[in-house]
Amino acid sequence: MPCADTNGGNIRELQNVIERAVIISTGPALSVDVSDLKFPKAGHAVEETTFLKSPTNGGLHDVLEQSERQQILKALEQCNWVVAGLNGAAARLGMKRSTLQQRIRKLGIARRSA
Repeated sequence: MPCADTNGGNIRELQNVIERAVIISTGPALSVDVSDLKFPKAGHAVEETTFLKSPTNGGLHDVLEQSERQQILKALEQCNWVVAGLNGAAARLGMKRSTLQQRIRKLGIARRSA
């Protein structure tokens, strides 16, 4: 059963924000204008507050990691945890299977038992 690409725009938006920050930032620290980030209206107020209060880019790292985790989990769930193949989560996210597997390990993502 094919996986519909209903949320690819969010990934592209995140990629655009990061690319813009890389181009604009000077020095070794990546700086992102908070106005470039679009937070979901409901359910994620704690993450937004944490980011806005953080005086360093450590908050940005946490927000980006949490966003990546959510996108990966959503893709995995929508693809019934199939990682590889044309209808797998890796293809849906626009990345190689091995890259997705590496990100899953790094983020500690595990399939919940039913």
